[in-house]
Amino acid sequence: MRTKPQPRRIIYPGTFDPITHGHEDLVRRAAQLFDEVVVAIASETPKNPIFPLTERVALATETLTGIPGVRVRAFSGLLIHLLQEEKTHLILRGLRAISDFEHEFQLASINRRMDAQIETLFLMTSDQHTFLSSSLVREISRLGGDVSAFVHPAVASALKRHFLNGVDLSHSEK
Repeated sequence: MRTKPQPRRIIYPGTFDPITHGHEDLVRRAAQLFDEVVVAIASETPKNPIFPLTERVALATETLTGIPGVRVRAFSGLLIHLLQEEKTHLILRGLRAISDFEHEFQLASINRRMDAQIETLFLMTSDQHTFLSSSLVREISRLGGDVSAFVHPAVASALKRHFLNGVDLSHSEK
């Protein structure tokens, strides 16, 4: 008797502060290659996100709704522990330019050193998104620019609310 093969699940970890069309593009493409793509939003990050974890999860969920086989979740702690919990050994990472590779290579190497079964798969960002990063989107929005071409409408609205047309409340005096 043949056993049913395990679904091929890949974890796409990140801060997603905010999720952009570049992230969405990678998820859409990965969803065509895997049975399930888990977008895993990190609670602990040295990046000092502007949005709290619950809002980053909500914005990613809204952005990715309608893509079959995609699930959004928060996680804390080491990525390798999440992989064990999710019963997979596959990590998805996006590369925009050669400058991304060194950092991503370092992360992939340390993860594999901690668990030799871990494989990191890299997808190149689509040409129209090679310039796009969450930090650039935040900066444009902080300065009062229109980010609607780079993010889902819900994300653009959340950024606008956050910065109140150029006033970053996260850095204002209390």
